[in-house]
Order: sequence, then C-alpha cells, then structure tokens
Amino acid sequence: MTALSNSDARTRLATLATLARGFRADYLDYDALTGQVKAWAEAFPDVVRLTSIGQTPERRELWLLTIGREPERARPTVWVDGNMHASELAGSSMALAMAEDAIAFHLDPNGGFRDLPAPAARALEDVLWMVLPRMSPDGAEAVLKTGRYVRSTPRDDRPGRAARWLSEDVDGDGLALLMRARDPGGEYVESAEVPGLMLPRLIEDEGPFYKLYPEGRVDAFDGHTIPSPHFLSDNHSDLNRNFPWSWAPPHEQAGAGAFPLSEPEARAVVEFTSKHPEIFAWLNGHTFGGVFIRPLGHLPDTKMNEQDLALFRQIGAWSEALTGYPMVSGFEEFTYEPDKPLHGDLTDYAFHQRGAIAYVVELWDLFTRIGMPRKKRFVLAYSELGRPEMIALGKWDAEHNAGRVVRPWRPFEHPQLGPVEIGGVDPRVGLWNPPYELLAEVCERQSAAFARVASLAPRLELDPPEVERLGDGVARVTLTVRNVGYLPTNVLASALALEHAEPVRVTVTTEGSATVDADGAFATLGHLDGWGRGLYDGSGALYFQRSRGNTGQARVRLLVRGAPGAGAITLRVGSCRVGHREVRLTT
Repeated sequence: MTALSNSDARTRLATLATLARGFRADYLDYDALTGQVKAWAEAFPDVVRLTSIGQTPERRELWLLTIGREPERARPTVWVDGNMHASELAGSSMALAMAEDAIAFHLDPNGGFRDLPAPAARALEDVLWMVLPRMSPDGAEAVLKTGRYVRSTPRDDRPGRAARWLSEDVDGDGLALLMRARDPGGEYVESAEVPGLMLPRLIEDEGPFYKLYPEGRVDAFDGHTIPSPHFLSDNHSDLNRNFPWSWAPPHEQAGAGAFPLSEPEARAVVEFTSKHPEIFAWLNGHTFGGVFIRPLGHLPDTKMNEQDLALFRQIGAWSEALTGYPMVSGFEEFTYEPDKPLHGDLTDYAFHQRGAIAYVVELWDLFTRIGMPRKKRFVLAYSELGRPEMIALGKWDAEHNAGRVVRPWRPFEHPQLGPVEIGGVDPRVGLWNPPYELLAEVCERQSAAFARVASLAPRLELDPPEVERLGDGVARVTLTVRNVGYLPTNVLASALALEHAEPVRVTVTTEGSATVDADGAFATLGHLDGWGRGLYDGSGALYFQRSRGNTGQARVRLLVRGAPGAGAITLRVGSCRVGHREVRLTT
C-alpha cells in the first residue's frame, strides 16, 4: 500500500466523514443511497469504483462499490450484499458501513477497522472489497415509503391468479399496516398488558375476538369468500430462492420464481460474480434474529468437508466474540421443517458454485433483547413465540423503541369487509430492523467481524530470484513462490473440484535476445497451502503437535539464454483465484 503523509491521510479521512449520509442511524431510500455511493466514488477515485451491475424493472440501478488501491487489479476479493429481502433494510446500512470502513482503511490503515490486530490489518492491505448495498431497491423503496410487506420485489406477473390479498394503504394515512375485524371465530385477542398488541387466542380468553388481515383489499373478491393471507400473495418471488444451485419450482419451494434466475436482480448478481473467481468470502446480509447461518444447507455436519467445517468453526468463534451472535448450521438449526432444506439460496450458490466462504448474517438480536433463551434449533425462535414473549416484545417496544412497532387501532369502513380497525403493527423499525439508536452499534460490530474474515485471504509472495551463471550466455533461474496467507490458494478444500479454482502457474515472457526452453516458459505449481487450520482440526493437540511440510511454497527452475544485458525475462505467477505477481530480470 502506498502510504500517505499523516496530514494527507487526516485530511482525506475528514473529507470521508463529511460525506456520510446518515446510514448508521437511519434507513436510506434509493435516492439517498445513490447519493452516498456516488459521493464516495467522486471523492476518492483512486480507491473507489462505482458500477451498476444491472437495472430493476422500475429502473433503479444495482449499485456495486469496488474498494481498494488499484481497484481494477484482480486479487483476492470479499463480497458483501444486503437488503435482498425488501423489509430487511439494516442489511444496506451494514454493507454501507463496511464500505465506509474499507475506504477509511485505504485512506489510512489506522482510520478503518481500528480494532483489527496489526498482523490482520497488514494482511488486509491488498484485499479488494465488492459491496452491493441493496439487491432489491424496488422492494426496499416500497417498504420504506408505504410500510407494506414485500419479501423481495413488489411485482407479480403470475398468470391465472385466484382471489388474493393486495397490500395497500386503504385509509390514506401513507402506511399499509394491519386490519382487524371482529369475528366470533377470530384467532386473536388484544393484550390486556400492552394495548393494541394482538395475541393468539387461548381457550380461557373471553374476547372480543378478531381476524387479522393485511391492510389492503381482496383482488377478484366474490363478495363473500375472504382468502387466507400469504406472505407472497402479491409479490411472488423471493430472491433467496431464485439462485441456480439446488433450485426447485414454486410448487416445491415458495418464492422460487418461474425458473432459476428469472428475477433480474438475482441474474445480475450471478452474471457479475461468475466473472470474478477471485471472490473468496461472501457475506449475505439479512434481518432479524442475531445469528450467522453457515453451510451446509442441505446436509448435516457429518457430511461436510472436515477442513471446511474447521474453518467455519474458527470464523464462528471470532464472529460470536465480536457480535454476540452464534454461528449455526443451515441444515441442522435453520431448516423450517426438519430434513427439508431450502432451495435456490444465494449462499448455497456462493459456497458450492463459486467456492467462497459464504454465510448469512441475520442482523438484530431481538430475541436476546427481550430476554428469550436460545432455542436448541435456532429457527424455532421465530415460530415458538408464545404469549409471554409477545408481551415482553410489546413492553420492550414501549420502553426501548419509542413505541414504533405497536400502533393504535383506528376505525375504518372497508369497501369489501365493512367495519374494521387499522393499525396494530409497523414492524419496520424495532422488529424487522434494529431501532435507529442501535443501528450504529450493529454496523460497527459486523464490520469488525467480517474484516477478520477478509484478512484470511491467500497471499502470494515471490522470493528474490536466484541466478546462477553457467557460461556461454546460459543462466539457471530459480524462483520460490510462497503463500503467506491464512487460506490456501484454493480457499476451500471442497472447492478443489471447481473449474475456476485453478492451480498457481508460472508464465515466462522474454524481451530482446533472451530465450527460454519451450518447456520452461510455462509451469504449473499446483495449489499452495496457507498457514491457517481453522478450529479444532486436530493439528493443535498438545500430545501430537506437528506442522505440514513446506506445502505452502513451490519452486520453479528454468534455463535462460542470451547475451548478458541484451535481454530480459518476466515471470508472472498466480491464478484467476488469487491474482498475479510479477518479477523481471535482465539477462
């Protein structure tokens, strides 16, 4: 990294601070987010590149930030995305915070990721960051501006639909919340402890009883039959079910889309990332829960590559220490139905098809905040919310979230249902996403955790070439190549089978009178181990501590012919996965 003077670095860091648009304390709409990423790219063109990898049907750009010195030069890269689910706005704030920290780090190594240990910071200097703050800008805009629920995208082009709920602001107050209608067969009652909070009905409840529906209207209403609400009623696709690995059709997997990558947002991500084999780590930002979800998503840990599992154990230990969030197996603790894996998941694509250290973060540890103990299978926390937990949530909202979630009910004459009340829950801030007051803390901790993952990058170093003059214009050149990074050049053990996980190779080009033997102009060195072992892989056992051999280095020798000083050779070493290093010698 080219060092700036202390005064220049301080000046640029001060400029960076003035450009912040408040994403650590608020959820930005599309225009504000666009203004933020453009401001960074314009102010720091030596460190930041801004591109659009695609456009949504509502003509919003999918902005991608590439951050690092020489941002056009391929080398080990980490990917961060957020807000693929429209309501999960904190993912955008997290991604923007990581982008800002990465920019600050490259303006001044002491200005970003300040808690990163010095050796890890040095390892991070040549890592590139790719940050997609918002994968579903159309959906996020709908949630921000109307409050309606959108899973990913606010569109539905399915043919031949039956009656369904359309979420709309029917009372004209600018928000689409909930509607309740009195009904002796209703499944809900209002809480006595938290006014306005609706609770599942118990056998001892006296009533009144209510049906709960989304604020809106019934499409294709026959005047009598009210359809059951569904989270994909009027927005059929879930981007996290539309990716190509293990995709399944909609009748098997809700939200799958018409075919793999049918949604332009998902297709843009795959088209772009498939051209970047240097992406070695991938963080997919969601809300809520306060947990990291790692592979495998379709099989238990007993079927996982042992080296991969040890690596994820280490990442999980660091991440939990820094954030308080545990890391769990997607299959063992996050399948909604036991032994029934999800299909078309983004991190499955990134892990299995791109060979990246890929995992999900579910931001915002709401369950911990309301004093709920961790469930044996973490996913049960979402479904096993009983009345005590619901009341605790309502009280927490009033005491710590300015009552943003639980809203009062107001009477309204609905054109289809007759007398109803509108209000109930606005889940955007405090339920789906952390309160504004806690957002900065959430972002800071996640940034600190993922910076450690980024510092694991494989790193090639070339020893000074050894030159032995043999006479008659012939010299023997020996070059030793080392991987001094934590990870091997293949990144994951399970990635060795992937076509783009190519081995390290040496290519020699000549200038002037210099020549090399034909078989010396190209050499395959294979993959080079890193020094890392993950956690509990067995190598640290006190009773048998041993290292591997020198599997992290390789040597190439070649004969060079040419009159002294009349030519030169350049040795280019690397792969598409780890980038390339070069060394030039005169004959």
